[in-house]
Amino acid sequence: MPQKKIRKVYDALIEGAYSGLADRQLHDYVVETCPEATSRRIVRASLLALSDPHVQDRNVLNVIYALAIKHRLDGGPDSDEDN
Repeated sequence: MPQKKIRKVYDALIEGAYSGLADRQLHDYVVETCPEATSRRIVRASLLALSDPHVQDRNVLNVIYALAIKHRLDGGPDSDEDN
């Protein structure tokens, strides 16, 4: 079972992606919903979503994948804050 904080980020990520949000809008929604969401947690929650067999919408998976790659490559301004 993932950490509680990562699970909250995962839930916000899935909810936002299914609502049609993408890229910066999705990131902003996740951070607004979960102020403790760091780049590392967003990447981990994204990987959790990509491996979840219940998430089958191709567009949602593509949006989450793109967000994970962006945050993984950028590192984000908060990538070192998460322990």
